[in-house]
Amino acid sequence: MLFRESAASLANRTHLEGRLAELLSENFLHRHRHRPHPSEVRSWERSIPALTNALVEAGLGEVEMLLEYALPLTSKRADVILAGVHPSTGEPSYVVVELKQWSEAYPEEGDPLLCRIDAYPDPVLNPIEQVRGYCDYLISFNGALEEIPDSVAGVAYLHNATDFGVAGLRTVTEDDRGRMFTGDQRGAFLGYLRSRLAAKPGAEAADALLQGKVRPSRQLMTVAAEEVRNRQQFVLLDEQRLAYETVMSAVRQARRSNRKQVVIVAGGPGSGKSVIALSLLGDLYRRGVPALHATGSQSFTKTMRKVAGARKPEVQRLFRYFNSFMESEPNDLDVLVCDEAHRLRKTSANRYTKATLRTGRPQVAELMDAARVPVFLLDQHQVVRPGEMGTVEQIQAAAAELGLDCTVVELDSQFRCGGSDAYLRWVVDFLGIEGNAPSEWEPDGKVKLLTADSPQELEDFLAARKSQGYSARMSAGYCWKWTTKVTSNMHALPTDVVIGHWARPWNLFGDRALLGAPPAPLWATDPAGFGQIGCVYTAQGFEYDWSGVIMGPDLVWRTDRWVIERTASKDPSFTKATPDEDVDRLIRNTYKVLLTRGMIGTIVYSTDPETREKLRSLIS
Repeated sequence: MLFRESAASLANRTHLEGRLAELLSENFLHRHRHRPHPSEVRSWERSIPALTNALVEAGLGEVEMLLEYALPLTSKRADVILAGVHPSTGEPSYVVVELKQWSEAYPEEGDPLLCRIDAYPDPVLNPIEQVRGYCDYLISFNGALEEIPDSVAGVAYLHNATDFGVAGLRTVTEDDRGRMFTGDQRGAFLGYLRSRLAAKPGAEAADALLQGKVRPSRQLMTVAAEEVRNRQQFVLLDEQRLAYETVMSAVRQARRSNRKQVVIVAGGPGSGKSVIALSLLGDLYRRGVPALHATGSQSFTKTMRKVAGARKPEVQRLFRYFNSFMESEPNDLDVLVCDEAHRLRKTSANRYTKATLRTGRPQVAELMDAARVPVFLLDQHQVVRPGEMGTVEQIQAAAAELGLDCTVVELDSQFRCGGSDAYLRWVVDFLGIEGNAPSEWEPDGKVKLLTADSPQELEDFLAARKSQGYSARMSAGYCWKWTTKVTSNMHALPTDVVIGHWARPWNLFGDRALLGAPPAPLWATDPAGFGQIGCVYTAQGFEYDWSGVIMGPDLVWRTDRWVIERTASKDPSFTKATPDEDVDRLIRNTYKVLLTRGMIGTIVYSTDPETREKLRSLIS
């Protein structure tokens, strides 16, 4: 929050000093270490006085105004939250206000939740839906509102607009948490404010909101418990149960002794790490323990949101990314479940990160600070990108540096690849990940392994399995450029992966379905993903019945050893600064991920003749 004051005091400050925007800019610079954008300053100069004057005219000068209120666990800010007393109940009452200077706006064709303004090149969210989202989010994550969710209302105030100029925006349903007033509805807006706020001091209500603990609400956790725990009955076996009980014991100890404890759960593909994560979440929510789930994978997080929160969108907010905790208060949560922790980055900063947050602080330290019991589930042989650092040793070292106790649970069993430990060992030896030489595959009756002499043979085999009702996907090493600009005007997806006369598209780039293909995060789980080639970033974390793997020219067999051809890789995460030994390790890990997605079986093809011959010699 940048500033807090009563409406009357703020009106005097604005009128007498004329320097509100200057004051907010100074506070912004102090808080964020850089100056606000000029457009934001103009908004403060014009929009906040319009709201302040309306409050004073409505006789609500004692209502508290919280300017630029930061929503918990996110970089988003509400323009203003009005805090006061409800005129009927005498209880705290809050109005979230989204201020717009727009004079005209019209809905996006075919999608009324979006709208267009002439000044912006791209559509933006309808302000009615925008403020409704802020209300729902605030209720879900501010403990002060847990018992009084009806105390929050939301309104978009377009003080420069006429009702005619923005009439199309009202195709979105309005309710208590999302409604809109324009400049020529000023009288109705004053009446609305009086219906939600009394002419009494709002300081106590503001204090309560600001002092509210940042945590998932019990109502949200109850819904999540039903969705996560009851949607699918998880049975935890042996080490899985040990990992689960270790975390639950750490939670009890942390509450009794007020001491943090780090838990690491390490296991290979299909060892049940995500089953443990969902089991923990379901039971923690059922017991009223504040917890969140986080990953570093967009595909994995979006799929978890879809699986666990398909019927309850509010549950989706419990699934976060590792870089969501840069501004978290220490120990806001009891438990933070970090799934796919082999995808931890050195820091959370990226090109979109605000300058004030570019501290260089390790991401793992941010995650450890955020909860009393941070839990890391990982497979360190799945590190596939430069800058990823999630190994057991690295997390243990980070815990030691912070003076925290750390417990490690190893998961030996696995449930992917038909439950075949022999196959996982064969893959590790085949790729020389632990220094061993490739060996001949000896079928164990649990999983099938085949080779193909052409990409068409591989695809035909998988298509036949798919026609029998099995799930199947094709994936490949990152050896072909990926067309990222795909539009609905195209007749078909661009064929990026070209091998001789055979050509297929990479999985669709982005978050929207196009041309009959699912968005990238859902490639592995949407049946329409067959026919496109998945890369490691869309396959990692998922499984399907039959897996087809195309080995590209980045990993080839020469006489008696593997040779890495780094120039054959088109992975944009590899730069000139990436050392050769890192590229070697990451490419081998990439193929380990791809070769361990199949539950029933895997069929492999290499673009290189000598490598195909080696495959035939190992796989009968």
